[in-house]
Amino acid sequence: MALIDVINQKGEVVGSYDLKDEIFAIEPHKDALYEAVKMQQAGKRQGTHSVKGRSEVSGGGRKPYRQKGTGRARQGSIRAAQWRGGGIVFGPTPRDYSYRINKKVRRLALKSALSSKVLDKEFGVLDQILIEQPKTKEFTAIIKAIEAPTKTLFVVGMDEDSDNAYLSARNIPDVMMMNSKGINVYDLLNANKVFMTQQAVKEVEEALA
Repeated sequence: MALIDVINQKGEVVGSYDLKDEIFAIEPHKDALYEAVKMQQAGKRQGTHSVKGRSEVSGGGRKPYRQKGTGRARQGSIRAAQWRGGGIVFGPTPRDYSYRINKKVRRLALKSALSSKVLDKEFGVLDQILIEQPKTKEFTAIIKAIEAPTKTLFVVGMDEDSDNAYLSARNIPDVMMMNSKGINVYDLLNANKVFMTQQAVKEVEEALA
C-alpha cells in the first residue's frame, strides 16, 4: 500500500490514505495509454466532412461537344472530375470515427494513468469538497489553499454533495470537475494535477479492483 496524505480545503493535513498498489502503483503501460487516448480523440471527431461527387454536382446533362472532329479529347460531361466545377474523386464523406478497444485494455490504461500521476507526484487526496453556496470566489480560495496548478482535475464521489462545487468551478479557466464514474485516461493525463476526494478514491478502487 502507498500511503498518501489527506488534506482539507484549507490545505491542512488531516489524515492519510492507503492507495492500492494494483491500481495506483503499477508500471504505466504506454501502449494501453496510447490506445485509450486515441480512442477518445477519435470519438470526438464530428465526421461531418463531405464533398460532392460527379453524380451530385449540378449541370453537365449533355455532352459538351461532339465526339470526333474537334481535335480535342473526348468529353462526356463538363461535371467530370477534370473540369472546373466538376465532382471530386474519392473525396471525404460523412462517417463515424468512434470505435471501442478491449475492456481489459481500457482498465489497464486507467490504472496506468492513475499510477503515472502518483509516480510524478501530481496526485492528491482531499477529505471532501464542500461549498455552502455556489460562489466562484470560494472555489478559487480552495485552489489557492491547496496550491493547485493550472489545468487541475477534481474528482468527487458519486453520492457526495458537490452541486455547489460544480457551479463554483465552471467559470474558472483550466479547472475541471467530474465524478468518479466519469474519469477517463485523456483528462487524467491532460491535467497537471489530479485531486480526488477520499470517497472518489474508494469508488475508483472498487471499480478497478
